[in-house]
Amino acid sequence: MACAGSPLQLRLLLLVLSSCAVAAAADASRCATPPDEGPTIRILHAFGPCSPLRESARFDSWEDTVMDLMTRDESRLSYLASLATAGRSFVPIASGRQLLQIPNYVVRASVGTPAQPMLIALDTSNDAAWVPCTACAGCPSASPSFDPSRSTTYRPLPCGSPQCGQVPNPSCPEGTTSCSFNLTYGASSLQAGLAQDSLALASDVVQSYTFGCLQKVTGNSVPPQGLLGLGRGSLSFLSQTKGLYAATFSYCLPSFKSLNFSGTLRLGPVGQPKNMKTTPLLSSPRRSSLYYVNMIGIRVGRRVLDIPPSAFTFDAATGAGTIIDSGTMFTRLVAPAYAALRDEFRRRVKAAGPVTSLGGFDTCYNGAVTPPAITLMFTGMNVTLPPDNTLIHSTAGSITCLAMAGAPDNVNSVLNVIANMQQQNHRVLFDVPNARIGFAREPCTAA
Repeated sequence: MACAGSPLQLRLLLLVLSSCAVAAAADASRCATPPDEGPTIRILHAFGPCSPLRESARFDSWEDTVMDLMTRDESRLSYLASLATAGRSFVPIASGRQLLQIPNYVVRASVGTPAQPMLIALDTSNDAAWVPCTACAGCPSASPSFDPSRSTTYRPLPCGSPQCGQVPNPSCPEGTTSCSFNLTYGASSLQAGLAQDSLALASDVVQSYTFGCLQKVTGNSVPPQGLLGLGRGSLSFLSQTKGLYAATFSYCLPSFKSLNFSGTLRLGPVGQPKNMKTTPLLSSPRRSSLYYVNMIGIRVGRRVLDIPPSAFTFDAATGAGTIIDSGTMFTRLVAPAYAALRDEFRRRVKAAGPVTSLGGFDTCYNGAVTPPAITLMFTGMNVTLPPDNTLIHSTAGSITCLAMAGAPDNVNSVLNVIANMQQQNHRVLFDVPNARIGFAREPCTAA
């Protein structure tokens, strides 16, 4: 039996449908991202509202999201602890959801010939690159995987190759001459076949790039579409593209609430800022991949905090000191440094009411607060953080927390980690040939 509504009901129905269509079009327009072209590669936070990886994270509230990220930072720091024994192109960067101790920023890349697109996570504290391959056991089933059989330029590397001796725990499975390797990444164990294929970022194509083709994964710490190591080891992106980019790069990380690929990864010395403050880049043979800097103090407002120099002292033998890291979400400071910062912060905002806690954050307030300026002091360079880089808010704005915490009580208890939230909306330069790291304010968060 056919049913017909009144003219008024039909008009209301059309109005609702029209409003939904307009809203959908507005969301699509808001999430639209300019394509990677020329020397520019866009960056997106994997946890951002327009991230294609967002669907894998379903939380009821922003508080749940922050607590999840804080928990994953704990695993990220465990990963950093495991390291104690171990031309020009602009690439868009995006923020987005990452799993345990993996980078929180991704870039668009392509692997193979013809190109197979992936969203690959960046990690400044890792050397290797890997992508999930077809038939990988334990890899995220909802994410794209790389199919070697579709690439005319893919080739596995034999056990006797020089690269096979540079990966962790190399092996030659029985019945094959191809090199495989195993490694632990946070809470996950990975098994991969060592291979080479073309890697494309923006308009540049790197031929015969060495990476791991994931065959088996246990645990949930692996970036869903792969990882690109920006560390300083022999198989890192910097080392494999040294002739192209001269071991130099910089990035601007957008807020994790940014809507699209508004950040950028600049590869190579051309196009880097000319007039920016820098600090010497240090190296530790104990943690050779990490980017160490000489932190000398912290200032809150105009007051330089009374922190013992030993809290910042760089020790190449033990790995103690301060690193710049893209994969940790919230800055961690060794116990005496964090205690001094926390106590002074509380003293400055005591009018905001009693201090509460929220998960791993021990300095929270009910309602908004006006934070004092926090300045991280390095040799030759000071970085004053804007409020957005020092505070984390609940969804409704009812809770505000200092977005830093103390170092965990493990091997990293002697390591200060300057994390990606404190780096957001800054151009951060990694100039390995000239042994320096630079910071300059650069808004790159899309509204």
